[in-house]
Amino acid sequence: MRLSRFHLRTEKETPAEAEIISHKLMLKSGMIRKLAAGLYTWSPLGLRVLRKVERVVREEMNRAGAIEILMPTIQPQELWQETGRWEKFGGQLLKIRDRKEAGYCYAPTAEEVVTDFARNELASYKQLPVNFYQIQTKFRDEIRPRFGVMRAREFLMKDAYSFHLDETSLQTEYRNMYDTYSRIFTRLGLKFRAVFADTGAIGGSASHEFHVLADSGEDAIAFSDASDYAANVELAEALAPGTRPAASQALRDIATPTQKTCEEVAALLQIPLSHTVKSIALMGEDNEGAPQFVLALVRGDHSANEIKLAKLPGLGDYRLASEEEIRTHLGASPGFLGPLNSAQPIRVIADRAVAAMADFVVGANRDGFHIAGVNWGRDLPEPEVADIRNVVAGDPSPDGQGILGIARGIEVGHVFALGNKYSEAMNCTVLDAQGKPVNPLMGCYGIGVSRIVAAAIEQNHDETGICWPEAMAPWQVAVCLINPKNNPDVLAAAEELCEALNKAGIDSVLDDRGLRPGAMFADMELIGIPHRVVVSERGLAAGSFEYRHRSAAEAENLDHASLLARLTVSPP
Repeated sequence: MRLSRFHLRTEKETPAEAEIISHKLMLKSGMIRKLAAGLYTWSPLGLRVLRKVERVVREEMNRAGAIEILMPTIQPQELWQETGRWEKFGGQLLKIRDRKEAGYCYAPTAEEVVTDFARNELASYKQLPVNFYQIQTKFRDEIRPRFGVMRAREFLMKDAYSFHLDETSLQTEYRNMYDTYSRIFTRLGLKFRAVFADTGAIGGSASHEFHVLADSGEDAIAFSDASDYAANVELAEALAPGTRPAASQALRDIATPTQKTCEEVAALLQIPLSHTVKSIALMGEDNEGAPQFVLALVRGDHSANEIKLAKLPGLGDYRLASEEEIRTHLGASPGFLGPLNSAQPIRVIADRAVAAMADFVVGANRDGFHIAGVNWGRDLPEPEVADIRNVVAGDPSPDGQGILGIARGIEVGHVFALGNKYSEAMNCTVLDAQGKPVNPLMGCYGIGVSRIVAAAIEQNHDETGICWPEAMAPWQVAVCLINPKNNPDVLAAAEELCEALNKAGIDSVLDDRGLRPGAMFADMELIGIPHRVVVSERGLAAGSFEYRHRSAAEAENLDHASLLARLTVSPP
């Protein structure tokens, strides 16, 4: 391919609208162009990268035994009503009506559609297990689409759905998909980590997220320094710290007229932040479904985990208590709250770390005061104890091996063991070996194909542009033609080299645009071509080519055979 016949338009200036490096470089290199908020046109250059990712995904899914189908992006309202998600999915669901006023949505996912397909196509256990997948556009109406294709409203996704007669079969396929995803991200040349995760809006009993590791990642990942354990911080278990020390201080009031946060109180008392307790006022439900005021306690240097709280009895749909509700139950304003001296009986839930504390400081439920020297058993009844905080670096690993570190990651894949949530809701059945109708168990496996492109850039870039892993690069090699005198021998040598590389299976492009070397090389570095070969009159006379790898500091001169050998053994 010749760049003179290809549409490539790069920008010299960094676009003002871009916030993260992948968005900046994708716009600057001309890979994408914004149409509207969260909607992007992929240029020929960007599409080459997208298709290369898609090819690897398709090859590995086929290798794993999945069967490709293609489902509509426009889905009937009735299917979503069967599962109850027409309302529960929330504002991300783009709802539309046709000329007959029939309700539809633009697909954010396809559990309903694939289950409808299965209930009409699968009749017997003999057809199971089966895994259907598609690579299809999705739409989620993000409140604030940002970061380019990293959090776009429209995106390309590979979603797969498996059907099984029993749990053993489901777990086998779950592991198959887990291994398949590992192969996909390895082939794409990405540094990644699979982590335990919450099932979220999709639902199900088990879940792993696959994260590309990058400092700009939105998600925090907890990982052990001594094992393969890794989990989303939202799910990682914070273990109990051990035996509670004996009380050694007397209970005493501390005047804190303007100190409302744990940080301010700790600074006033000149004590570690870890000796204070943070009180979070919530409204949940009691056993009868009536509103219940709950005070959740975490150590001053810890943060409460919303997902862990929501899994506790009575807190499934909790919310933060209003200031009026706080004053009614505790008799104080926010900033001075605690479990002692409440105006009404309240439910107290202490994090494991708080339950192991002695002589701690907490709000006095009296404006302008905190209480120091507080101890469980002596000053307060023993609390309800639960793991309700986010883990932090240095916590012991939940698997008992090593300590936890925290890294940033970009979620690019997710696997779920759904169980019969959707097959039961939609009355999808097959006949088992005894002729009895049963709801098949399901698995769900998604990969953000377009998101992988942005994530790869976040992980692979430098000050001059993108540094693509070879499997994702638009071309592996750029043959740069420097021929100011229009010497036909130089052009012929460049064309011959490019043809030889392509015949050898090395995806190559000839830059014959006639740019000055500096501008030409800057473009190649910006768009991230892994290998650059310069063909010039001087090199031709010397019988050599100037070769430089994208990450190398200096170029080197190689003859034709050495160049082909170097590029042929280059990592895939």
